[in-house]
Amino acid sequence: MLNGAMLVWFIFAAISVVFVVWDSITNAPTSWVQRMAWILVVVYTGVVGLILYLLTCRRPFPGGHDAFTRATWKQSVNSEMHCLAGDATGIVIAASIVPFFGLTNGWDATIEYIAGFICGLFIFQALMMLGMYQGKYLRAVRKTFFAETVSMNMVMGGMIPTMVILASVWPESEDPTNATFWFRMSLASIVGGVIAYPINYWLVKNHLKHGCMTLPGKDGPAPCLGFCSAEANHDANIKPTVPMSTPSTQPGHEGHGMIMRSLPIVLSCIWIVGTFLFLLLAILVTNHFVPLKF
Repeated sequence: MLNGAMLVWFIFAAISVVFVVWDSITNAPTSWVQRMAWILVVVYTGVVGLILYLLTCRRPFPGGHDAFTRATWKQSVNSEMHCLAGDATGIVIAASIVPFFGLTNGWDATIEYIAGFICGLFIFQALMMLGMYQGKYLRAVRKTFFAETVSMNMVMGGMIPTMVILASVWPESEDPTNATFWFRMSLASIVGGVIAYPINYWLVKNHLKHGCMTLPGKDGPAPCLGFCSAEANHDANIKPTVPMSTPSTQPGHEGHGMIMRSLPIVLSCIWIVGTFLFLLLAILVTNHFVPLKF
């Protein structure tokens, strides 16, 4: 029965990936970063990722992308895709390698967390967001560290229990050459994405993380589309023409105009510690069902 379910899953996942790749090339007025994130997420989550893509990112008709993606919940889903794509990629790579070292499941989970964080922060957040920070990589790392950390901890709070518990049920799923490995990682990615959504919604709603960016000139008149960092406006000595809390309503300035904010260091630390405590709780719950050994 499991083999049949996996076959159906992989068939629909393949169709979903082909569609999103095609649509990204022919219909997406978004940045290549956003497109790459969605493609990877659909690779990991299959038809579930496709449904989210259709509901929150796909341009319904020329000139309609900005209005279609304006809602905060859609912005939040698009924002989370960067984190989930980067984190899941690092985790999948690590999970494909660690079995060859014969480590215990506790060390496996630790290495996977580190790999996911490195890939998520240094590639899918900082490196791919260079345009928001005038090409200054270290500034991009510093400014995206908070959002990546709290989001990553929530993603892992969902993925670790799923990966560890399913591995105990399907021992063969620890072998990356076995189809159950990829099925297990898909299920873990979906659970991690669900758990991490609330924190991403909060981040986007409070302008602490970017959402979906419609490229100027790619979907009709768009002089103020997308998000920009406070540093960009400060360095260029430009006074923002779009309110910080609401999209622009000026004629000819349709779009998700937003200035990114940052929390005071103390408050940021409190949030980071809180998400680490949530991750610790998830690990303790997992350990109750499947002992984590180091």
